[in-house]
Amino acid sequence: MPSPLSPDTIALVKATVPALEAHGLTITRRMYERLFQDPAIRDLFNQSHHGETGSQPRALANAVLAYARNIDNLGALAGAVERIAQKHVTLAIRPEHYRSVAEALLGAIRDVLGEAATPEICAAWGEAYWFLADILIGREAAIYHDHESRPGGWAGWRDFAVESVTRESETIRSFLLVPVDGGPVLAHAPGQSLGIRFDLPGHGVLKRNYSVSCAPNDRAYRITVKREGAPGRPAGLVSSWLHDAAGPGTVLSVAAPAGDFVLDRGSRAPVVLVSGGVGLTPMMSMLETIAAETPERPTWYVHGALNGRVHAMAAQARELAAACAAIRLHTVYEVPEAGDRRGRDYDAAGRITPEWLVAHTPAEATYYLCGPRPFLASLVHGLARLGVPAERIRYEFFGPADELADEAPREAA
Repeated sequence: MPSPLSPDTIALVKATVPALEAHGLTITRRMYERLFQDPAIRDLFNQSHHGETGSQPRALANAVLAYARNIDNLGALAGAVERIAQKHVTLAIRPEHYRSVAEALLGAIRDVLGEAATPEICAAWGEAYWFLADILIGREAAIYHDHESRPGGWAGWRDFAVESVTRESETIRSFLLVPVDGGPVLAHAPGQSLGIRFDLPGHGVLKRNYSVSCAPNDRAYRITVKREGAPGRPAGLVSSWLHDAAGPGTVLSVAAPAGDFVLDRGSRAPVVLVSGGVGLTPMMSMLETIAAETPERPTWYVHGALNGRVHAMAAQARELAAACAAIRLHTVYEVPEAGDRRGRDYDAAGRITPEWLVAHTPAEATYYLCGPRPFLASLVHGLARLGVPAERIRYEFFGPADELADEAPREAA
């Protein structure tokens, strides 16, 4: 463990809270500008979360502010620290990268705050940064060691080939990935994701995280990817390339599975898996695992989709439920089409609500939720408002998770 922070450092960092509340986002945007002047550092990050409208600078600003507010009560940040460490592992972040971040962050503080960033303030933030960095470095080292020491495990990047591609819906495809070296793979925890590195002609190195959508095994991983983009919005660069160009034999660089959004496999208590759109990917991994390992466990799988054309993996979910009497399905289409049949393709029209979940699932159930940000904001805040304890509301969405707290309370109204 790093040495405790000095009382003077704690006091100085807490004194910067008003400045961070006013200028935190400007500081983190400037930090990334400085950081990305080094192409090697830039390539470590998922650039789809950056830019003027990107989500990562805002998420980091919130994290820095939370750190400052809780600098004298770091136990409150344990969950956030674990999420960050797990995410860093999927990006193959190493100890040497932390120095570049330190220089960029402290430089950004000086740039934005000007004379208010006194030498004492900068020294305090330097001490506070390295205190947290040492905790993260230690935790990430433990995760890397665990990956390397387990059967099929590895650290860093490993080449995988696409074995097969399956069309799951009009907008979603699954890709089965097997190691090029022919060895076994590390069995993931249901809900975890893979970091994947792409080197696309004309675009350079890009990184993305995709949840594993199959049950744990020692041979292969399945990822299930939506083609991003809509009328009036740019197409997703990586998702479009996967859909258009990645076929059997395509080789991808993959980091070992990581993430703290995982199914509690040691419990037999009821679970409710709730997904929206392509948020079904970790849920299918959990559902397959429950069917294989604890088929008697009371399980509700509630999924929301726009309509039948974009509803992926429906047949697989029905097959699992047909084989396990304890698994119940409830499917909601927001805008059913003429060919969608109620009672066959879907069970209700509209949107999934926290009120429906609380009324139709066991009071002692744990909820696992994954989907777009507004979907999650409505359900996470709504379930809490209806009395579900925080420890029984677990969630994941595709983007910096700390953003969820920014959603307006009206999403849950």
